[in-house]
Amino acid sequence: MPNLGRIHSLAMPSDIDIAQQATLQPIVSLARARLGIPEEMLESYGRFKAKLSPLHLANLADRPDGKLILVSGINPTPAGEGKTTTAVGLSDGLVRIGKKAIVCLREPSLGPVFGMKGGAAGGGHAQVVPMEDINLHFTGDFNAIALAHNLLAALIDNHIHHGNALGFDVRRITWRRVMDMNDRALRQMTIGLGGPANGFPREDGFDIVVASEVMAILCLANDLADLKRRIGRIVVGYTRAQQPITASQLEAAGAMAALLRDAIKPNLVQTLENNPAFLHGGPFANIAHGCNSVIATRTALKLAEYVVTEAGFGADLGAEKFIDIKCRKSGLRPDVLVLVASIRALKFQGGADAKSLSEENLAALEAGLVNLERHIHNVRDHYGLPCVVAVNHFLRDTEAEWALLNRKLAHLQLPIVMARHWAEGGRGAEDLAREVVRLVETTPADMRFVYDDSQTLWQKAEAVATKIYGASEVTADGKVRAELQRLQDLGYGHFPVCIAKTQYSFSTDPKRLGAPSGHIVNIREVRLAAGAEFVVLVCGDILTMPGLPARPSSANIDVDDDGRITGLF
Repeated sequence: MPNLGRIHSLAMPSDIDIAQQATLQPIVSLARARLGIPEEMLESYGRFKAKLSPLHLANLADRPDGKLILVSGINPTPAGEGKTTTAVGLSDGLVRIGKKAIVCLREPSLGPVFGMKGGAAGGGHAQVVPMEDINLHFTGDFNAIALAHNLLAALIDNHIHHGNALGFDVRRITWRRVMDMNDRALRQMTIGLGGPANGFPREDGFDIVVASEVMAILCLANDLADLKRRIGRIVVGYTRAQQPITASQLEAAGAMAALLRDAIKPNLVQTLENNPAFLHGGPFANIAHGCNSVIATRTALKLAEYVVTEAGFGADLGAEKFIDIKCRKSGLRPDVLVLVASIRALKFQGGADAKSLSEENLAALEAGLVNLERHIHNVRDHYGLPCVVAVNHFLRDTEAEWALLNRKLAHLQLPIVMARHWAEGGRGAEDLAREVVRLVETTPADMRFVYDDSQTLWQKAEAVATKIYGASEVTADGKVRAELQRLQDLGYGHFPVCIAKTQYSFSTDPKRLGAPSGHIVNIREVRLAAGAEFVVLVCGDILTMPGLPARPSSANIDVDDDGRITGLF
């Protein structure tokens, strides 16, 4: 996805230029002054990044929680929507109107950073910093997750090599390897070649780190002890009798938790306006559950009046999984959902060519509004949350387009706010902040799950597909249906489902824009995440190891002789 800094105005400085010109406060001083966190409770990573000690998290237990604001969006387009940018800008805007606020985001994956999307630290004058560090390695959390995941993979093959006492059926090993990079050549491979010293040949493959169950476990765990318990429950394969084999049976949980000891601690950074921000965890919402860590969100709620967090991609993916997985497992409940759109993106949803989005096109805008309306309907009628639409302002938006958007959505009777935080920072999000506060104070949330725990896995898939995606039915071949029934029989039927599908459409076809209805959602693969406590249903052509585009973003990234990085955006 193109970065907003490239879209708003070619004459404007790039996001990285804006970030590098910012005056940052030492993170220890900011934490003490703004959040009351003593220095000894922080583990610094340089001057501007720190991890928060678990001891301080325990000290916050008796404090009341603040209000939780969930930021989601329409289905993403090449035109740009600005969901992360809006989350950062809203947090800064809340501070400007006198509220104590913290933003909680996910950490960027190097796959998109070097691939097509670019970084994930916000944009323009609504960013979290230090931007280069955040987008490149950060505090090493992703590396720790990859190491823990791949340690388990190595232990599986080592166990088989040394006699296979647990009775692995090598045809039914489900634990793949991971790396934090887009590399299509590693999707499917054969390992163990070269003779007896190298183990037994078998099929294997790589996923990207954000799709790892270890990533999901880190983001859903309550603490280190819970993390270790969940790791032990990971199912890595099956015997010939199709009985599950777990990480605890391989005696892997302790070593894996040791690798994750520091990674589970929330990362504290700041916005361009020197307001606190937690960045922790980074699952994608198209192939995983798409939310930052429960630990970071809970910590922020103890430290602030308002906590702004985001759910990945559109509200059909990220927001649904935030509610049906994260909220179901953690007890967290959003008070308001901010639904982000842009006039450009809505015109693209309505069929406008990507090259003409800067031109006024009322017909395309009107046609594209159905995508926004479907999301609004889902948020209010299925998720049960008060909703405000934040229209991310672009310089080429016209008054006629803005008037049409307001007129066509008037029947929905919900607040629609033009947000200018990209260009103006928190000042440009003050109106949005005031509307969020008004909704919190006047409109109680009645959050609802899309399905019940007691429903079967198949029924849960049908509920999401028909209620949220507008599909007519769910299909699968006999092998997939048998696997779902087998997981049901093994006692995993009470788990929520995590549907992996394209982010670009309500359907499984990325080219079906707007609000398609009556389509079919086909489940092609089932993956059990027993430690994370959900079942992944892979639909359509979605891939858990993305590939790089013809000209990846890495071609633009460089570092000069003084160590100054350029081209991240």
